[in-house]
Amino acid sequence: MLWSQYEIVVVGGGHAGAEAAHAAAKMGAKTLLVTQEIDSIARMSCNPAMGGVAKGQIVREIDALGGMSGIVTDHTSIQFRMLNRSKGPAMWSPRAQCDKARFSAEWRNILEHTPNLSIWQDEVIDIIEHEGCVSGVSTRMGIEIPAKAVILTNGTFLNGRIFIGEVSFEGGRIGERPAVGLSDSLRSKGFEVARLKTGTPVRIDGRTIDFSKLTEQPGDDNPQGFSFLPSEHRLNTQKPCYLAYTSERTHDILRKGFDRSPMFQGVIHGRGPRYCPSIEDKIVRFSDKSRHQLFVEPEGIDTVSYYLNGFSSSLPLEIQLEALRSIEGFENARIFKPGYAIEYDYFPPTQLCFTLETKLIENLYFAGQINGTTGYEEAACQGLVAAINAVAKLKGLEPFILTREQAYIGVLIDDLVTKGVDEPYRMFTSRAEYRILLRQDNADERLTPLSYEKYHLASEQRMQRVEQKQQNAAQLKEHLSALSVTPSEINETLVKCNSAELQQRTKLENLLLRPEIDLKTLKNCSPELQQAIESIPDDMRDEVEESVEIATKYQRYLEKEQEVAERVVKFENVVLPSDIDYHSIHAISYEAREKLSALRPKTLGQASRISGVSPADISVLLAYSLPS
Repeated sequence: MLWSQYEIVVVGGGHAGAEAAHAAAKMGAKTLLVTQEIDSIARMSCNPAMGGVAKGQIVREIDALGGMSGIVTDHTSIQFRMLNRSKGPAMWSPRAQCDKARFSAEWRNILEHTPNLSIWQDEVIDIIEHEGCVSGVSTRMGIEIPAKAVILTNGTFLNGRIFIGEVSFEGGRIGERPAVGLSDSLRSKGFEVARLKTGTPVRIDGRTIDFSKLTEQPGDDNPQGFSFLPSEHRLNTQKPCYLAYTSERTHDILRKGFDRSPMFQGVIHGRGPRYCPSIEDKIVRFSDKSRHQLFVEPEGIDTVSYYLNGFSSSLPLEIQLEALRSIEGFENARIFKPGYAIEYDYFPPTQLCFTLETKLIENLYFAGQINGTTGYEEAACQGLVAAINAVAKLKGLEPFILTREQAYIGVLIDDLVTKGVDEPYRMFTSRAEYRILLRQDNADERLTPLSYEKYHLASEQRMQRVEQKQQNAAQLKEHLSALSVTPSEINETLVKCNSAELQQRTKLENLLLRPEIDLKTLKNCSPELQQAIESIPDDMRDEVEESVEIATKYQRYLEKEQEVAERVVKFENVVLPSDIDYHSIHAISYEAREKLSALRPKTLGQASRISGVSPADISVLLAYSLPS
């Protein structure tokens, strides 16, 4: 094997590594993916689902940029739901249950058939550098692989340790060995290393669950998909999820194991995810609640294995099983695997540039849980961004940096690099200031042109589809502004919708402003509108209708948020002098001086989001940055 042929080496075959390897190779770089286990590529280590609140928006953004997570999800989905439909469109979030075995197999198939990409099963234990720039990696097998850029996506494997009650052992996932040596190597090179914790629940034999005692959660009647590209994989048959609930008896059983809990006994030092706590953590933090909701999720079409979302635990196995059997519907449950906690190394992401390149070693990039995030979606988008930047730098292209008003991905990376993390970072819609602009339905319009024109990752087919969608939407808007209906044509329908009757002929676009009226209602009353909608290609019609309806109903809100975003961007992009001596600026607080000196923000906007930097400090910096 000719190791010298590779330009980029991606370390780790999880969701970040899979996206990074595919993107780098697709952009033309000779790429090698090094993973400890080829059969575990993009494995769903935790819940068998993609998307959800804010996470669904990220998957659609990955897809719009030319990534593969959305396509793989659509090919392997067994249920689809659009969450938060009862709220405004900024909150709508797609989520899909996946067949976890097929998900991993589909990713492997894609990577094995990606030109410019090779895969090697091994473990990277050291980074080779020369004069502050990465020059390759060393592996457990004693191989030195040269590279112009390296992307580390090691997930929870770095010095990973698994805990089940008083039992603990090394592992990156249960049954898989950890990555040992790389953390120490990077620490010796000056990197800060810390510890975090995450966990997973029991996997249950579905043949032993009494589903008649649970509440069924079916998928959507008209399931959509994640990818903006048309797909032949239509989700005709969906597998249901279910709701279950803990009880006071369940909580009492769990409390019996607290004296043997590695979390409560201080054996685990890493901080866990606040927004996805273990079941023992929940009953302590929310002691006033007599029950907690659980989600019973199938792990595939052909398996009887179920994932009990919300029941993550590191308590002793016998306590886990006794508590499980106290839940209605699980009285006779058998399990395939226990719940467990895992503690692992991560590198505080304030050590990174906004390209995800490290500040200490040039052309070395970190992506995924190594940066302190949690979740497949958060990891995948980082892998994609790191790869685009690595290839862009090698080709002499401008850095790929998404801003907070451009994408959820921009919010995530800005939060990581500017604020850092002291617990596993999870994306929420509340983290995005411009979430009305950053909807799941318009990710293609926001990001595909950027990816296609500057970095050639998004395909010409994607770009043409975006343009066609925009043309169809513009034509439909023209019809809405031109067409009108008389009271006699629509009043009967309006009464059925509990909407005020018309007294005179009214334009359709004005009727669409009413919250209770949608395009479906209007086209049933207007043959001309029906004809205009039917002229839109079938595989694009739903997208165009949704886009036009949102744009019409929320036009004023969208315009207002766009104005705010444009004003903030002017402030955001005020560049701070690279040689600024913050310690000499005594008009700002001591804490601000310390934080600014350590993090070295490039712009005033980035400085404003650093914890401990006050608005008064920003005012001083603004004056300091303006030309005299």
